Amino acid sequence: MSRPLPAAALFAAAILALTAAGVPGQQPDKKGDKNKFAPPPVTRPDGATLKTIADKTAQLREAVTALKAKKTPDDVLIEVEVYLRAAENIVRFDEWLHKDSGKWALTTLDRGLERAKQAEGGTAPWRAEVGRWVVRAYRSRIDGSIQPYAVLLPADYNADPNKRWRLDIVLHGRDGSLTEAKFLAQHDKTKLAPKDLGYIQIEPYGRGNNAYRWAGEDDVFEAYVAFDLAGGRADQTRHVLRGFSMGGAGAWHVGLHYPSLFAAIGPGAGFTSTHGYIAKLPDPLPDHQEKCLRIYDAYRYAENAFNVPVVAYSGEKDAQKKAADNIENALKNFPEKLRFTHLIAPGLEHQQPPEWQAKCEAEYRKYAGPGRAPAERVRLVTYTPRYGHCDWLTVHALQTTYERAVVDIRVEKNVVTGTTANVRELLLSPPLAQPGEAFRVVLDGDVVEVRGKSSVFLVREGGKWAVPTSPSAPWPRKRVGLQGPIDDAFMRPFQVTAPSTPGWHPATDRHAKAADAGFAKLWDRYFRGVLPRPHDPRRAVARDPANEVLFGDPQSNPKIAGVLPSLPITWTREKLVVNGVEYDAATHLPVLIYPHPKTGRYVVLNSGHTFGEADLKGTNALLYPRLGDWAVIRPAPTDRDPAAYEVVAAGLFDENWQFPKK
Repeated sequence: MSRPLPAAALFAAAILALTAAGVPGQQPDKKGDKNKFAPPPVTRPDGATLKTIADKTAQLREAVTALKAKKTPDDVLIEVEVYLRAAENIVRFDEWLHKDSGKWALTTLDRGLERAKQAEGGTAPWRAEVGRWVVRAYRSRIDGSIQPYAVLLPADYNADPNKRWRLDIVLHGRDGSLTEAKFLAQHDKTKLAPKDLGYIQIEPYGRGNNAYRWAGEDDVFEAYVAFDLAGGRADQTRHVLRGFSMGGAGAWHVGLHYPSLFAAIGPGAGFTSTHGYIAKLPDPLPDHQEKCLRIYDAYRYAENAFNVPVVAYSGEKDAQKKAADNIENALKNFPEKLRFTHLIAPGLEHQQPPEWQAKCEAEYRKYAGPGRAPAERVRLVTYTPRYGHCDWLTVHALQTTYERAVVDIRVEKNVVTGTTANVRELLLSPPLAQPGEAFRVVLDGDVVEVRGKSSVFLVREGGKWAVPTSPSAPWPRKRVGLQGPIDDAFMRPFQVTAPSTPGWHPATDRHAKAADAGFAKLWDRYFRGVLPRPHDPRRAVARDPANEVLFGDPQSNPKIAGVLPSLPITWTREKLVVNGVEYDAATHLPVLIYPHPKTGRYVVLNSGHTFGEADLKGTNALLYPRLGDWAVIRPAPTDRDPAAYEVVAAGLFDENWQFPKK
């Protein structure tokens, strides 16, 4: 019995590793090396090349416009338009970060013009190409942007139209000169697959160098969904997730956060902790930041290796060997049997030569055979409902978010038994020996009889597990998809509303406008999309309510005035009261995330991502939340950053979305 990936609701990641070459990647932080993550110097093409690029960009833009006029299906159109967007981006961001950047831009444009002709009939014939790389695209559910990914189909893919294939999702390492144009050119159709390739390979762009965090995490699953919806014939029980360096970090965190979605994971190098990887990081950080590190620190989820085979790779002399060492240390006293292999290449530093890739492949084959069925036993560790799914178990809510939670549960015939720690709500859909008949759940000694259903939702109240008597749980409560922190709002569809009129006070008004503009700029450059605004036609990609991100105050933004009565703060022209403390509203602003009172999604005030441009330029381990669920800030603009601010107070809401009792 196999289960398809619930990709629209879950997330994963992928690796860019060329089959026939060693894989370069991100190096660990070193003290005093402040410029190690700076982008390469700009090397602009000569004038003649720039003119050719401009001319061909205009031609491709006209071709895309013509395809739109013909009402070309969107899934076909975007696989042409992705080339146009790549060419436009490299020019407008001045991202000539490699001596071959001009050549990559021209290759991108030539392929785009070729695609435009192929698409005139409203179909995508390039999708049938086998034995060579093919660039594909999808329209992101998060922001409506067009994002590229690449597909490599085996040469004999079409020999048997009924065959289902193993699928490898491969995550790329950090590359300071990476752009869409480079990604597209490196996956040009002239690059052939090995003749004996026995699986499909997907490589997501992942919005650049974010280590497959936040929107980059969601992008990997979206790439898979796009491939699947276009008729891809992947065996959904035979997915291998692998990557090296930054891709290894992504494979560690995605593989251990979603362990049941993969037949095996193959992380190479990377990092699995924040402390110990980032040089000179204060230890401890403020409490709310320390707790939010538990979202992505993969070593805390190490015991989820119980559910998925791990084939780790490290160079013996690579400082990033510590990534796998951290996981092994976390499992040192774990009493359960694991399928865990750590291949260590003697004498090698930060590289994975072909012979070691082949050794990893030999290990993957042990686990990626057909016929994998749902597990009879599931054992899941999590620190947030965001990562509460494993096979037929979904943790919907914890008793205390960011504290360790464990569910250990098994099914035998029509009886489900197990134990939990720090879990408040869960959904069970067990693979029953006799589906359709009644089954029994014995959880922490509490007995629940289930009749006429194949699944059951359980809530622990008053120390006992039971089916909830009320159809709706108390509101608001932290649970999956509504657990925070602020940065979580940008992992699902969102829209941003800027101030529309002058605000109450000049200083806070200037900050709100600058923060909105600054977020738009960072999202554009580092997450490769345009901020969705109300009535933006790209929002049609989202079929459910979006998170509302609102900048300003109750006077400058009517939407803030509309939700303010439902928020746990007091905010008038004269004063701001947050967590029982009163602030001068002329010089302070609230920043927070909270359940939206009407849509049931999030509302966010005065914030985009809580990390900044310096963090996005630096090691991607820096992309952790800075403000938790709420903060009070004092605008402190500078010439370089008109949206700069001082944090006066910050923290996390409790499980009822209230300020913790003092």
